Amino acid sequence: MSRSWGFAMTAPAPAGCRRESCANTIPTALAAERLCLDHFLDEAFLRTDHMLTRCREGKAMSPGDVEWLLADALAVVKNLEEGAGDPNPDQRDRMLELLLILANLHEYVAHHSVQLHRPA
Repeated sequence: MSRSWGFAMTAPAPAGCRRESCANTIPTALAAERLCLDHFLDEAFLRTDHMLTRCREGKAMSPGDVEWLLADALAVVKNLEEGAGDPNPDQRDRMLELLLILANLHEYVAHHSVQLHRPA
């Protein structure tokens, strides 16, 4: 049992997805997002694509952008762990693809002069 949430890590969160007309359950790792795994992955792919575009254009990334991408990676890893016993092949493939894209973004940032914008 997770002490902070009060339910097992493999149990879905006690609410449905916040997206209108979506009846999918929320995995424990996404309880704070209030999104089912499919909708979380949709949003994470959009955020990652946006950051890749910004990097290629030489635009600065904010510390919040970096934290958001790291949080996405952590959520994916937690969901992979939770679903290890009975994975949905399509969701598993999407999660692994997102992790690969996040790793590529990390490498891109490490090898290029991507600025990290820090507000004054």
